[in-house]
Amino acid sequence: MKKDFILDNKLDFSNYKEALDLIEKSRYILIITHVNPDADTISSALALSNLFYENKIKHKVFNVSSDLPQNLNFINRFEKITDQLPKFYDLAISVDCGLKKRLGFELPKEIPLINIDHHQSNDDFGVINIVDSTKSSTAEIIYDFFKFNGLYITKHSATALYTGIYDDSLRFSIGRCDEITFEKANFLVKCGANPSFIANKLIRRDSLAKYRVIPKVLNSLELFDEGKVAFIKAEPLWLKQTGAHIRDCEDALDMIMSIAIVQIAVFLRVVNNEIRVSARSKGNIDISKVISKFGGGGHSNAAGCSLDGTDLTKAKNMVLKEILETE
Repeated sequence: MKKDFILDNKLDFSNYKEALDLIEKSRYILIITHVNPDADTISSALALSNLFYENKIKHKVFNVSSDLPQNLNFINRFEKITDQLPKFYDLAISVDCGLKKRLGFELPKEIPLINIDHHQSNDDFGVINIVDSTKSSTAEIIYDFFKFNGLYITKHSATALYTGIYDDSLRFSIGRCDEITFEKANFLVKCGANPSFIANKLIRRDSLAKYRVIPKVLNSLELFDEGKVAFIKAEPLWLKQTGAHIRDCEDALDMIMSIAIVQIAVFLRVVNNEIRVSARSKGNIDISKVISKFGGGGHSNAAGCSLDGTDLTKAKNMVLKEILETE
């Protein structure tokens, strides 16, 4: 592969070299993005996909669903993402999958897996694990993979990586976003990423349906524990009434977290006949401890899980009870 620079860092990055060695020995690579994909998993996968394509490495980017976030369609090779597994592959790379079940399918045991992720809940389920929960995003770890191995970052890969870092760091606002994150973003701009272009593609292409469904979601707000704990939901009926996609509701959670009194916010919605739970917290409140009791994972201030059934009220009561008992 074409090389450009080497990362000057005293940390142990031996697994980055091991991963590259395995990649270069493989005949066909499956890059796996997680279920209910977001910008970080898609961007990380496409950064690798552009690298592989430019170096004539055979591969596919896979997501178990064909329902992808279309606001990411400006990233090169987005249209190549498939929900069909190739007949043959001898290496898999998962990106941003905090739990193995987030792959969305059962990976054959004989296929080696490189696990690249930044979630606190990750239990090192790969044969090679590049996991760092201190990073703002998996895209930031992919950047380190490029840098350590001296791999050239083209404009296409730079755009993908910047997109993942920008989106998963909540526009550079979370605690895991530090001066090193900004140095990386700055370098990606030098490689061709256009910050204003990316921001406009991500945040200024909303559907009209979004602004019809968001008021319904916000109106569902319930406060508990003197306003410290907030719950919102998205009923399937509201999506039908407004023509909105479930992703159109996601911003409501951040809006609720902006309320000064709220310390924990939980968003419930039905996705693929199960209840998807997204939870956020402020400061030193570790919401992942609550979510882990339901088989989920994530970070201290952001975590998620899935629950059986479609009864949102029952789900709310279950999660609320756990929150109040954990506090």
